[in-house]
Amino acid sequence: MGAYWRETFQVGSAAVGQTLFFVLATLGVFMFFVGRWQEKFGPAQLAAIGAVFCGAGTLLLGYASSIVYVYVWAFMMGVSSSCIYIPALTVAQRWYPQKRGLVSGLVNLVFGLSAALLSPIYAQLLNYLTYNQITIILGLIALICGLAVAPFVRFPETTAPPEPETSHTAGAPDGDLTVSEGLRTAAFWFLWLTWAFTGAAGIAMIPLSTSFGLSKGLSAGQAVMILTAFNLTSGLSRLASGYLSDIIGRNVTMSMAFLAAGCAYFLMPHLEGLAVWCLLAAAVGCAFGTLFSVSAPLASDCFGLTHFGAIFGLVFTAYGFVSGPLGPWLSGVILDASGGNFKLVFCYLGSLCVISTIFIWFTRPPARAPHNSPLTIP
Repeated sequence: MGAYWRETFQVGSAAVGQTLFFVLATLGVFMFFVGRWQEKFGPAQLAAIGAVFCGAGTLLLGYASSIVYVYVWAFMMGVSSSCIYIPALTVAQRWYPQKRGLVSGLVNLVFGLSAALLSPIYAQLLNYLTYNQITIILGLIALICGLAVAPFVRFPETTAPPEPETSHTAGAPDGDLTVSEGLRTAAFWFLWLTWAFTGAAGIAMIPLSTSFGLSKGLSAGQAVMILTAFNLTSGLSRLASGYLSDIIGRNVTMSMAFLAAGCAYFLMPHLEGLAVWCLLAAAVGCAFGTLFSVSAPLASDCFGLTHFGAIFGLVFTAYGFVSGPLGPWLSGVILDASGGNFKLVFCYLGSLCVISTIFIWFTRPPARAPHNSPLTIP
């Protein structure tokens, strides 16, 4: 809808691009609170609230009279995504404790690919329907479908916590950690820094891929192919990496993906050919998808599932508040200061991936004594 907003509200691309800031910032704030509220009110109630925000926000978007209304919509979408994403991840892992990587990958695959599949459809709808008609239809679909499935987003009815996987994770905790206990572990901060650095390196590829291709003399259509390669593997790798992490371990899976992304960034400005650049961008996309799909089961390995939503929500603040400035913004600053030197920018981003490889390797479950009181899962 960016082109429509620019033309209707007479604003530039920068103003439209601010919508992403509102989405990410809202995610950074509300992921933690949703994790807390989930423990009190249950995942079904949070999923229903997410559906209401999504549907109502889209319906209201049809009556926007300025770009400020679009920012309000972006805020509501951030709240909606938080209320849907955290409960979905938590519930899926509790239902399938021995396949947490696989189901986490599946949740992230659907969450990530939905926009890629539906955005072209939305673009075509503009040829047949008015903007207001589209927002009304989409808002009603989101509201009705979301409220219909929300009651099924529930924990399994058991009075014992899922058994932690120990086949590939040494030193798994005997009991689940509280939020304050999790914050005092090295594992939390290693995972937080991984999200900040790999998130920055991953999201930076989105604006840099096409500009890099254009700097190499490619046409706009050819340059977009680099971004397409990144987007495809970012989505498709989520299921594969989640499943792989159940077999060979979380740390190994993530370390291999991040190291491959670092090497891809280092090589990209030194090699020639569209196919090669697409392949290297795909490696970065694979690492970005792996970050999303494997971090959740790794966090539950380290901290348990009782307070998973709140702890993982705090981890997500690294992506919501740090990755943007550290990745796309600082990369742009380096490009401007160096006269468009992609070698320098890609070396910086590759270094972030390599550092993340070290951080995630040492993200291990802390030793933990079992709680004295029995645990009851709602």
